[in-house]
Amino acid sequence: MSIGVIGAGKWGSALHFALSQNRDVLISSRTPRKIENFVSLEEILACEYLVITVPAQQVALWLEENFVFKNQKILVASKGIEAKSGRFLNEIYSAYVPDENIAFLSGPSFATEVMHSLPTALVINAVNEQLACEFAALFPDFIKTYTSTDVMGAEVAGAYKNVIAIAAGICSGLELGNNAAAALISRGLVEMERFGAAYGAKKDTFLGLSGAGDLFLTASSTMSRNFRVGLGLAKGLTQQEILSELGEVAEGIGTAYALRDIAKKNELYLPIAEEVYAVLEEKSPQESLRDLLTH
Repeated sequence: MSIGVIGAGKWGSALHFALSQNRDVLISSRTPRKIENFVSLEEILACEYLVITVPAQQVALWLEENFVFKNQKILVASKGIEAKSGRFLNEIYSAYVPDENIAFLSGPSFATEVMHSLPTALVINAVNEQLACEFAALFPDFIKTYTSTDVMGAEVAGAYKNVIAIAAGICSGLELGNNAAAALISRGLVEMERFGAAYGAKKDTFLGLSGAGDLFLTASSTMSRNFRVGLGLAKGLTQQEILSELGEVAEGIGTAYALRDIAKKNELYLPIAEEVYAVLEEKSPQESLRDLLTH
């Protein structure tokens, strides 16, 4: 069995650490790193099992330029919707990998805590249940794994929760209090479940680890990049200033733009996502709050 992780950012490095507990795991990225078992992309692509952490807004180009399908078994470990096309990750990957060879990782998981072997639980989502079980078995004891066939539910939840996390960061930055935060997150869960229903996602997915679990984590901690984006917006910083300060990708930004376009095209009611988009486009957070409270 050969396993490779593609992407050596915080999340890719954390997954490499976790999967390396019981076996040797290779890792590669666009930028060479001084990491044990770091190899070339060509060598990684020859592995039987691949865990890919390429960000949602970059994955289509990365696949076009780099990926060659050799019957590998793929676990997609990034979350988001492509802003320019509105495509979910499973739709992007479908042009390169058959459904029976691909799975999607979801659930609450800060990279820093995984790197410290702190316990968490994750879900492997795949239409091929055997494949989901194979990937689930690769994880160490401190990560409890579940499996699901609701790929679209996991995709929607994983993408949408980052947008709600930006809203929660704005709420915190404006010092609106715990009542407001609880109301925002709970209504955010309802909003993303309603959005998922339009794509045939299962309601139970949003009440479990992939939905509520990941949302509660991401929307309540400064360890979340998207939550910190919201804090920056509350201070009046621009997108560019916030991303420069973060030094990392915040998937919720691109996803907010994708959700706004999808909502307009399909006449979907997504009030929180709409206001996050508007604040990213430099609408006053205070004005956005007023509109949420009065509509």
